[in-house]
Amino acid sequence: MMGKKILMLVGDYAEDYETMVPFQALQMLGYQVDAVCPDKAKGDYIMTAIHDFDGAQTYSEKPGHRFILNADFAPVKEQDYDALLIPGGRAPEYLRLNDRVLKLVQEFNAAYKPIAAVCHGPQLLAAAGVLKGRTCSAYPACAPEVRLSGGHYAEIGIDQAYVDGNLVTAPAWPAHPQWLAKFVEVLQQ
Repeated sequence: MMGKKILMLVGDYAEDYETMVPFQALQMLGYQVDAVCPDKAKGDYIMTAIHDFDGAQTYSEKPGHRFILNADFAPVKEQDYDALLIPGGRAPEYLRLNDRVLKLVQEFNAAYKPIAAVCHGPQLLAAAGVLKGRTCSAYPACAPEVRLSGGHYAEIGIDQAYVDGNLVTAPAWPAHPQWLAKFVEVLQQ
């Protein structure tokens, strides 16, 4: 376990818990977690958003924290990392428009390295074309994208996680205990 490096792809309005909790919890376990964002450098920050369930038909969004990036995106190479982590929120929606981000996701998948994605994170997996024939969970509003990309959508509880080979996915932050535990299990294989 010790010495393993995880690349975390984040962007503005990534979900606050889905950014902060994995970043801190995985470091607590001894992993090196490099949080990067395209067109931003180490020491820059992203704004996070707090998504909550307040009784409306969809989640609400409130301002989150300034999350400081601890690594540069520009020099990132898949071969320098053991795994990839993709938080949810609104960031995946625009990050999937970046060709280099999509190429990184494809490279991690081609190398069959562990990939953890939560909530809207699977939007990046769908856009990168790595879900064909695979099963993954995501926030329910992303189910059509999973299916349209040739994947199978796992309908599981909001506090559950799903593993399909190297993919560890979950619907939202209430799944953190299962999602992170299953990700660590896959990382240790």
